[in-house]
Amino acid sequence: MTIFSSNIKLLRKRRRFTQEDIAQSLNMKRSTLSGYENEVAQPNMSALVSFSEYYNVSVDTLIKIDLGNLPENQLNQLERGYDVYIKGSKLRVLVTSVSEDNEENIELVPEKAKAGYTSGFADPEYIKILPTFRLPFLSKEKKYRSFQISGDSMLPIPDGSYVTAEFVQNWTHMKSKQAYIILTIDDGVVFKVAENKIVSDGTLKLHSLNPLYEPYEIHVQEVKEVWKFVNYISGELPDTNEMKTEALAQSLKSLQKDVHQIQTKLQL
Repeated sequence: MTIFSSNIKLLRKRRRFTQEDIAQSLNMKRSTLSGYENEVAQPNMSALVSFSEYYNVSVDTLIKIDLGNLPENQLNQLERGYDVYIKGSKLRVLVTSVSEDNEENIELVPEKAKAGYTSGFADPEYIKILPTFRLPFLSKEKKYRSFQISGDSMLPIPDGSYVTAEFVQNWTHMKSKQAYIILTIDDGVVFKVAENKIVSDGTLKLHSLNPLYEPYEIHVQEVKEVWKFVNYISGELPDTNEMKTEALAQSLKSLQKDVHQIQTKLQL
């Protein structure tokens, strides 16, 4: 807990509070707080949550990020409640492009550019070379970007479709059962239906529309950007045969689960 100890000491001193001030606010003994700051005592989960709520900083940040290594501008934003592990990309400015009449473009990230986007998403020079377009029915007050998807995990949305999505600044506002474009550290750009578990355990559970693909979880630390699905453009009609196959596969999977549950009961 070395990082945690130095972090709570740093945050206290930046507020110019004494140990007694913080201890009273957290309803604990000053000696207990002193023990945490000097690595004599280890905080339990309840104590970690108390510090997190008091400083408006996530538990993940308190125990994993050495705040003493952050530049002053990031520390200032963190203290104002803009924690990257809770609220998304507020510790950096979204790189965008504008038209000649100073209106936001919709940048297009085609399949061939997706690998480069993983490292170039925050690079103004990279964003500048992406093709751009407009959709007149979308709000001028929001930021949109379009990504070409690949594969069959989101069928009946066809492979090669162009998905347009709205930038999500605060990740805790992500609604479960909605589709999102998510830029991840390991998997690059993925298009999935999200189950938001950030507040409870710092993760997102990602589901495919195609039932043949199992859902999986990623930690919010693996996420770089989040974009909420708005619409998609495709030159193909959904394949009804594929849709029937998917429905059959889903029914088979459900039947297998039922059989497993029956077998389990019989073994009891």
